[in-house]
Amino acid sequence: MSTSKAWAFVLGLLYLFASTVSGATDLSKLKPQSSYELMSAENKAMQDDASLNPAMFWVGDGETLWNKPSEQNGKSCASCHGEAKKSMRGVAVVFPKIIKGKLLTLEGQINQCRTQAQASTALAYESKDLLALTAFVAYQSKGLPIAVRETPENKSAMQKGRKNFYERMGQLNLSCAQCHEERAGLKLGGAVIPQGHPNAYPIYRLEWQTLGSLQRRLRNCMSGVRAQQFDYGSPEMAQLELFLAARARGLPLESPGVRP
Repeated sequence: MSTSKAWAFVLGLLYLFASTVSGATDLSKLKPQSSYELMSAENKAMQDDASLNPAMFWVGDGETLWNKPSEQNGKSCASCHGEAKKSMRGVAVVFPKIIKGKLLTLEGQINQCRTQAQASTALAYESKDLLALTAFVAYQSKGLPIAVRETPENKSAMQKGRKNFYERMGQLNLSCAQCHEERAGLKLGGAVIPQGHPNAYPIYRLEWQTLGSLQRRLRNCMSGVRAQQFDYGSPEMAQLELFLAARARGLPLESPGVRP
Protein backbone atom coordinates (compact mmCIF):
# COMPACT_ATOMS: atom_id res chain seq x y z
CA MET A 1 0.00 0.00 0.00
CA SER A 2 1.35 3.44 -0.93
CA THR A 3 1.89 6.10 1.73
CA SER A 4 -1.01 8.17 0.43
CA LYS A 5 -3.36 5.18 0.45
CA ALA A 6 -2.22 4.20 3.93
CA TRP A 7 -2.95 7.67 5.28
CA ALA A 8 -6.29 7.75 3.48
CA PHE A 9 -7.17 4.47 5.16
CA VAL A 10 -6.17 5.75 8.60
CA LEU A 11 -8.05 9.02 8.14
CA GLY A 12 -11.08 7.08 6.95
CA LEU A 13 -11.02 4.96 10.08
CA LEU A 14 -10.58 7.98 12.31
CA TYR A 15 -13.50 9.72 10.61
CA LEU A 16 -15.65 6.61 10.93
CA PHE A 17 -15.07 6.13 14.63
CA ALA A 18 -15.20 9.84 15.42
CA SER A 19 -18.83 9.83 14.27
CA THR A 20 -21.67 8.99 16.60
CA VAL A 21 -22.52 5.38 17.34
CA SER A 22 -26.18 5.82 16.50
CA GLY A 23 -25.70 3.82 13.32
CA ALA A 24 -24.09 0.90 15.10
CA THR A 25 -25.60 -2.53 14.57
CA ASP A 26 -25.86 -5.62 16.71
CA LEU A 27 -24.80 -8.64 14.66
CA SER A 28 -26.47 -10.98 17.14
CA LYS A 29 -29.80 -9.60 15.95
CA LEU A 30 -28.93 -9.82 12.26
CA LYS A 31 -29.00 -12.75 9.90
CA PRO A 32 -25.39 -13.64 9.03
CA GLN A 33 -24.59 -12.24 5.61
CA SER A 34 -21.73 -13.25 3.36
CA SER A 35 -19.79 -10.36 1.86
CA TYR A 36 -20.65 -11.99 -1.48
CA GLU A 37 -24.00 -10.21 -1.16
CA LEU A 38 -22.20 -6.85 -1.15
CA MET A 39 -20.27 -7.42 -4.36
CA SER A 40 -21.08 -6.12 -7.82
CA ALA A 41 -22.88 -8.36 -10.29
CA GLU A 42 -19.65 -8.67 -12.25
CA ASN A 43 -17.66 -9.90 -9.26
CA LYS A 44 -20.41 -12.32 -8.27
CA ALA A 45 -20.37 -13.74 -11.80
CA MET A 46 -16.59 -14.13 -11.61
CA GLN A 47 -16.89 -16.19 -8.42
CA ASP A 48 -19.83 -18.26 -9.61
CA ASP A 49 -18.44 -19.26 -12.99
CA ALA A 50 -15.55 -21.72 -12.69
CA SER A 51 -14.31 -20.64 -16.13
CA LEU A 52 -14.04 -17.02 -14.92
CA ASN A 53 -12.88 -17.55 -11.32
CA PRO A 54 -9.07 -17.04 -11.27
CA ALA A 55 -8.83 -19.13 -8.08
CA MET A 56 -9.68 -22.25 -10.05
CA PHE A 57 -6.08 -22.29 -11.34
CA TRP A 58 -4.98 -22.97 -7.75
CA VAL A 59 -7.67 -25.63 -7.36
CA GLY A 60 -6.27 -27.37 -10.45
CA ASP A 61 -2.75 -27.19 -9.07
CA GLY A 62 -4.04 -28.54 -5.77
CA GLU A 63 -5.52 -31.58 -7.50
CA THR A 64 -2.14 -32.28 -9.07
CA LEU A 65 -0.45 -32.00 -5.67
CA TRP A 66 -3.11 -34.25 -4.12
CA ASN A 67 -2.03 -37.07 -6.41
CA LYS A 68 1.72 -36.36 -6.36
CA PRO A 69 3.77 -38.98 -4.44
CA SER A 70 6.12 -37.72 -1.77
CA GLU A 71 9.79 -37.95 -2.71
CA GLN A 72 10.51 -39.23 0.78
CA ASN A 73 8.21 -42.26 1.00
CA GLY A 74 6.17 -42.32 -2.20
CA LYS A 75 2.87 -41.56 -0.49
CA SER A 76 0.46 -38.98 -1.85
CA CYS A 77 -2.60 -37.43 -0.23
CA ALA A 78 -4.65 -39.83 -2.34
CA SER A 79 -2.74 -42.80 -0.94
CA CYS A 80 -4.51 -42.29 2.39
CA HIS A 81 -7.64 -40.38 1.44
CA GLY A 82 -8.49 -41.69 -2.00
CA GLU A 83 -10.73 -39.60 -4.23
CA ALA A 84 -10.98 -36.12 -2.74
CA LYS A 85 -14.45 -35.52 -4.12
CA LYS A 86 -15.72 -38.19 -1.71
CA SER A 87 -13.27 -38.23 1.18
CA MET A 88 -12.94 -34.46 1.56
CA ARG A 89 -16.63 -33.63 1.21
CA GLY A 90 -17.60 -31.87 4.44
CA VAL A 91 -14.06 -31.61 5.81
CA ALA A 92 -13.37 -27.89 5.36
CA VAL A 93 -16.58 -26.80 7.09
CA VAL A 94 -15.52 -28.28 10.45
CA PHE A 95 -12.09 -26.57 10.64
CA PRO A 96 -10.44 -25.27 12.74
CA LYS A 97 -10.82 -28.25 15.06
CA ILE A 98 -9.10 -29.94 17.97
CA ILE A 99 -7.12 -33.00 16.85
CA LYS A 100 -5.25 -34.97 19.52
CA GLY A 101 -5.46 -32.04 21.88
CA LYS A 102 -4.17 -29.43 19.40
CA LEU A 103 -6.16 -26.79 17.56
CA LEU A 104 -5.50 -27.11 13.82
CA THR A 105 -6.61 -24.96 10.92
CA LEU A 106 -7.11 -26.63 7.54
CA GLU A 107 -3.62 -25.48 6.53
CA GLY A 108 -2.24 -26.88 9.77
CA GLN A 109 -3.86 -30.24 9.10
CA ILE A 110 -2.44 -30.35 5.58
CA ASN A 111 1.04 -29.66 6.91
CA GLN A 112 0.62 -32.26 9.63
CA CYS A 113 -0.27 -34.85 7.00
CA ARG A 114 2.79 -33.86 5.00
CA THR A 115 5.19 -34.18 7.91
CA GLN A 116 3.70 -37.28 9.53
CA ALA A 117 2.16 -39.33 6.72
CA GLN A 118 4.40 -38.30 3.83
CA ALA A 119 7.64 -37.78 5.76
CA SER A 120 7.94 -34.47 3.91
CA THR A 121 8.48 -30.86 4.92
CA ALA A 122 5.74 -28.47 5.96
CA LEU A 123 4.70 -25.92 3.34
CA ALA A 124 5.18 -22.24 4.08
CA TYR A 125 2.10 -20.16 4.76
CA GLU A 126 0.98 -18.21 1.66
CA SER A 127 3.13 -20.45 -0.53
CA LYS A 128 1.59 -21.43 -3.86
CA ASP A 129 1.47 -25.11 -2.93
CA LEU A 130 -0.20 -24.67 0.47
CA LEU A 131 -2.77 -22.28 -0.98
CA ALA A 132 -3.41 -24.71 -3.84
CA LEU A 133 -3.94 -27.72 -1.58
CA THR A 134 -6.11 -25.71 0.81
CA ALA A 135 -8.24 -24.38 -2.05
CA PHE A 136 -8.59 -27.87 -3.55
CA VAL A 137 -9.68 -29.45 -0.27
CA ALA A 138 -12.05 -26.59 0.56
CA TYR A 139 -13.57 -26.74 -2.94
CA GLN A 140 -14.85 -30.24 -2.23
CA SER A 141 -17.17 -28.77 0.44
CA LYS A 142 -18.39 -25.82 -1.62
CA GLY A 143 -22.01 -25.05 -0.80
CA LEU A 144 -22.09 -26.89 2.52
CA PRO A 145 -22.88 -24.88 5.68
CA ILE A 146 -20.07 -24.02 8.07
CA ALA A 147 -20.49 -26.38 11.02
CA VAL A 148 -17.97 -25.17 13.60
CA ARG A 149 -19.41 -24.73 17.09
CA GLU A 150 -18.16 -24.46 20.66
CA THR A 151 -17.44 -27.79 22.34
CA PRO A 152 -15.89 -28.80 25.65
CA GLU A 153 -12.69 -29.60 23.74
CA ASN A 154 -12.35 -26.26 21.95
CA LYS A 155 -13.96 -24.02 24.60
CA SER A 156 -10.68 -22.52 25.85
CA ALA A 157 -9.43 -21.77 22.33
CA MET A 158 -12.83 -20.36 21.38
CA GLN A 159 -12.78 -17.99 24.34
CA LYS A 160 -9.32 -16.76 23.40
CA GLY A 161 -10.39 -16.20 19.81
CA ARG A 162 -13.48 -14.32 20.97
CA LYS A 163 -11.32 -12.16 23.25
CA ASN A 164 -9.03 -11.26 20.37
CA PHE A 165 -12.03 -10.34 18.21
CA TYR A 166 -13.50 -7.93 20.77
CA GLU A 167 -10.29 -6.55 22.25
CA ARG A 168 -9.04 -3.17 21.06
CA MET A 169 -5.58 -3.23 19.54
CA GLY A 170 -2.93 -1.12 17.87
CA GLN A 171 -2.22 2.58 17.73
CA LEU A 172 -5.76 3.25 16.51
CA ASN A 173 -7.16 1.35 19.51
CA LEU A 174 -9.79 -0.51 17.47
CA SER A 175 -11.21 -4.02 17.63
CA CYS A 176 -12.44 -6.33 14.88
CA ALA A 177 -15.96 -6.03 16.30
CA GLN A 178 -16.05 -2.25 16.00
CA CYS A 179 -15.99 -2.56 12.23
CA HIS A 180 -17.60 -5.92 11.55
CA GLU A 181 -20.34 -5.89 14.19
CA GLU A 182 -21.02 -2.38 15.42
CA ARG A 183 -20.73 -0.83 11.96
CA ALA A 184 -21.44 -3.67 9.57
CA GLY A 185 -23.49 -2.32 6.68
CA LEU A 186 -22.16 1.24 6.97
CA LYS A 187 -19.61 2.59 4.53
CA LEU A 188 -15.88 3.17 4.83
CA GLY A 189 -14.08 4.81 1.92
CA GLY A 190 -17.15 4.30 -0.27
CA ALA A 191 -17.32 0.54 0.36
CA VAL A 192 -19.87 -1.22 2.56
CA ILE A 193 -18.33 -2.75 5.69
CA PRO A 194 -19.01 -6.51 5.69
CA GLN A 195 -19.84 -8.62 8.72
CA GLY A 196 -16.40 -10.19 8.38
CA HIS A 197 -17.24 -13.85 7.83
CA PRO A 198 -14.54 -16.30 6.64
CA ASN A 199 -16.78 -18.49 4.46
CA ALA A 200 -15.02 -17.90 1.13
CA TYR A 201 -11.36 -18.50 1.97
CA PRO A 202 -8.95 -18.98 0.38
CA ILE A 203 -10.03 -16.06 -1.81
CA TYR A 204 -8.79 -14.48 -5.00
CA ARG A 205 -8.70 -10.82 -4.04
CA LEU A 206 -8.66 -8.43 -6.99
CA GLU A 207 -6.60 -5.99 -4.91
CA TRP A 208 -3.97 -8.69 -4.42
CA GLN A 209 -4.18 -10.13 -7.93
CA THR A 210 -3.58 -13.55 -6.39
CA LEU A 211 -5.04 -16.11 -4.02
CA GLY A 212 -4.68 -15.49 -0.30
CA SER A 213 -5.56 -17.10 3.00
CA LEU A 214 -7.78 -15.87 5.82
CA GLN A 215 -4.64 -15.32 7.90
CA ARG A 216 -3.28 -12.95 5.26
CA ARG A 217 -6.51 -10.94 5.43
CA LEU A 218 -6.45 -10.85 9.23
CA ARG A 219 -2.85 -9.64 9.20
CA ASN A 220 -3.87 -6.89 6.74
CA CYS A 221 -6.52 -5.69 9.20
CA MET A 222 -4.06 -5.75 12.09
CA SER A 223 -1.62 -3.73 10.03
CA GLY A 224 -4.39 -1.27 9.17
CA VAL A 225 -5.01 -0.45 12.83
CA ARG A 226 -1.26 -0.32 13.47
CA ALA A 227 -1.26 -3.41 15.68
CA GLN A 228 1.34 -6.13 16.12
CA GLN A 229 0.38 -8.86 13.66
CA PHE A 230 -0.09 -12.43 14.81
CA ASP A 231 2.39 -14.77 13.12
CA TYR A 232 1.24 -17.08 10.36
CA GLY A 233 0.37 -20.46 11.85
CA SER A 234 0.40 -19.13 15.42
CA PRO A 235 -2.02 -20.38 18.11
CA GLU A 236 -3.53 -16.88 18.21
CA MET A 237 -4.36 -17.06 14.50
CA ALA A 238 -5.93 -20.50 14.88
CA GLN A 239 -7.99 -19.31 17.86
CA LEU A 240 -9.26 -16.27 15.97
CA GLU A 241 -10.08 -18.44 12.95
CA LEU A 242 -11.99 -20.80 15.23
CA PHE A 243 -14.14 -18.04 16.67
CA LEU A 244 -14.79 -16.53 13.24
CA ALA A 245 -15.85 -19.91 11.86
CA ALA A 246 -18.27 -20.46 14.76
CA ARG A 247 -19.58 -16.93 14.28
CA ALA A 248 -20.30 -17.76 10.62
CA ARG A 249 -21.96 -21.07 11.46
CA GLY A 250 -24.65 -21.92 8.89
CA LEU A 251 -23.30 -19.80 6.04
CA PRO A 252 -22.47 -21.84 2.93
CA LEU A 253 -18.81 -22.32 2.09
CA GLU A 254 -17.99 -20.40 -1.08
CA SER A 255 -14.35 -21.36 -1.39
CA PRO A 256 -12.54 -20.41 -3.45
CA GLY A 257 -14.18 -17.01 -3.35
CA VAL A 258 -13.53 -13.79 -5.23
CA ARG A 259 -13.46 -10.45 -3.47
CA PRO A 260 -12.66 -6.86 -4.61
